[in-house]
Amino acid sequence: MKNNRTTLKAIDIFSGAGGMSIGASMVGIDVVVAVEYDKHAAATFKANHPNSEIIAKDIREVTLDEKYKNPFLLFGGPPCQGFSTSNTKTRNTQNTNNSLFHEYIRQVKELTPEWFVFENVEGIKSFEKGTVIEKLEEEFEKLGYKTKWDVLTASDYGVPQSRNRFFMIGNKLGIDFMFPEKHTKVVTVNEAIEDLPKLKNGDSYEILDYKTIEANSYAKLMRGTSEKVSQNFVSRNKDYVIERYKHIKPGQNWRAIPEELMKNYADTKNCHSGIYKRLDPNSPSVVIANYRKNMLIHPFENRGLSVREAARIQSFPDDFVFKGNLSFQQQQIGNAVPPLLAKAIFEQIIKLTPNG
Repeated sequence: MKNNRTTLKAIDIFSGAGGMSIGASMVGIDVVVAVEYDKHAAATFKANHPNSEIIAKDIREVTLDEKYKNPFLLFGGPPCQGFSTSNTKTRNTQNTNNSLFHEYIRQVKELTPEWFVFENVEGIKSFEKGTVIEKLEEEFEKLGYKTKWDVLTASDYGVPQSRNRFFMIGNKLGIDFMFPEKHTKVVTVNEAIEDLPKLKNGDSYEILDYKTIEANSYAKLMRGTSEKVSQNFVSRNKDYVIERYKHIKPGQNWRAIPEELMKNYADTKNCHSGIYKRLDPNSPSVVIANYRKNMLIHPFENRGLSVREAARIQSFPDDFVFKGNLSFQQQQIGNAVPPLLAKAIFEQIIKLTPNG
């Protein structure tokens, strides 16, 4: 059932750079206000959503105006570091980030949206032996929401990346939500970035031309109306790091590096499998998280990924501009929900909502 309201208004909390909001805008949802504590991410959000209000404050200090109540949709994901299975130091209830999901519940209670989308890392499923999810379900049920949750893989929804994210969807319309069907076509790393310019270690070009090749369907989608490639920024790695890159073939990681080139590591047994990973051009990417710190390597060139390449792998359109210095831009990309994954969920919500 299609929703025929002229505008579907939404609120984005813990918005980050605005990956979910881009997904919302792709399906005609109007994000009227966003809340984001980090000033660089907030600046990025504002630059790409000039008509939305952005509140750059700690969510614990934010109570939204009456005019924002009863929106069609509220969405967002509290900081996930404490829930991540890769972050064993902070996976406990003492981490204040972990308590921020209470703030999400408060916003739902105060704003009473028709629908909400709660997003987080897959590790939230096992956090505190699953009691966090049980608590969320219980609290939302008290507020009159029917919920459904699942872990979705971004590559199943047109994103060239094998990234798992937890989603809990709730509505107060009594609708039994069904998660969207998976796409049949998988987008590879090569398809994602093959038309982007050739670069070298440490390059920093604000604007360059696309390669003179015919753009594939994914590239066309990302380009939109863009005529040039922006933010071709690559971190400068030291010469010994580039020397290591040369020994790694597509799909391989640090284990392919000769032992004599890894002598500055006290113990390579502690190296994560994602360190020094050269992307396989014929598959979706591994997770684009802190890709500079992890030394993710371009599939063919001996360098790290550019800002635009990483954004493409996250499914940010080419006209999306990241603010802050290079490390802040990289962090915003790594932290984001892939817009095309969010789009698939929002499309399904609209499809299941009766005419208003």
